Amino acid sequence: MFSEAWEGRAFALALLSNRLAKWNLDAFRHALERLSPTDYLDDGYFGRWLNGAELILTESAILAPEAIEARARNLRGEQTREPSNPLPVSLDYAPSAEGSLRTVDAQPAFAVGERVRAKDISRPGHSRLPRYVRSHVGVVDLVQPASVLPDTNAHFEGENPQYVYTVRFDSRDLWGADAEPFALTIELFESYLEKAA
Repeated sequence: MFSEAWEGRAFALALLSNRLAKWNLDAFRHALERLSPTDYLDDGYFGRWLNGAELILTESAILAPEAIEARARNLRGEQTREPSNPLPVSLDYAPSAEGSLRTVDAQPAFAVGERVRAKDISRPGHSRLPRYVRSHVGVVDLVQPASVLPDTNAHFEGENPQYVYTVRFDSRDLWGADAEPFALTIELFESYLEKAA
């Protein structure tokens, strides 16, 4: 499963950081988005996981930034004293959440076959609304069950569950008349959409 032993350890540390810092998948994605371009691109897939876990653990004050550097120096053979940073003795390995699907009382705002416009929303922080579809019109292909909104969940501002729609866009509408013609489908949360004229 892992091409090198350190990758398995990085994966395990990322999962352990979830138990310690109580992050959710959206918060972890947001941590990965905030890595420096160098850390994101140069360290590979599991390097990103390790860097994301370190970011979450330092932001949660579970690890001191200097503790990570001190440990790295020790591993390189540069004798140094690691700052004391006690971790909880007992870890609970029960699932941290029931998944992302939720039930909402309202009916879906949009129907299959309806033309919708992706809103041009630019707010700081995490979002699953891609920039390349903002302000563009597509057609609802499928109404999916309600799910936790990543935008608020990543920042621990509540789950804000809402319906998710599979919306079909024409590539030429997104990237111009010279684009290769194809249909692109993307899953968009209800708050990302509005009725198209």
